[in-house]
Amino acid sequence: MSDEMRPRYWETVPLDQMTPQEWEALCDGCGRCCLNKLEDIDTDELVFTRVACRLFDDTTCRCAKYEIRKQIVPECVVLTPETLTDIAYWMPATCAYRRLHEGRKLPHWHPLITGDATTPHKAGISMLGRTVSEAQIPLEDWEDHLLEDDV
Repeated sequence: MSDEMRPRYWETVPLDQMTPQEWEALCDGCGRCCLNKLEDIDTDELVFTRVACRLFDDTTCRCAKYEIRKQIVPECVVLTPETLTDIAYWMPATCAYRRLHEGRKLPHWHPLITGDATTPHKAGISMLGRTVSEAQIPLEDWEDHLLEDDV
């Protein structure tokens, strides 16, 4: 069987049975999970803002302190196989974790498909250079920074 025909681990291994390395490799590096969101308490509608966590580096689309993020930002929601069911709706629709949890495939631009870590940036999915830090924007002004594209 050719490599193209062979099932890839994310197509056969359940999320809760992946190794830590397999789990981490699912992240496409878009940075959208690090965006602050607003939720309408009446309708439960979730809206993404361009206001990113204070640890988010929008020149790399990565957390500047990933390994110790929870110590610095106690409200950080750490995505794990155990927490995914409860927080999947908070993840962007493009998120590999959410897509696989919902029984969907990875998008064509995902680095595991393309072998190129820059494809989320090239596809316009990432938040590279598109955020403002929550350290600079008061909570009452977050509505002025809504993310206009479909997440």
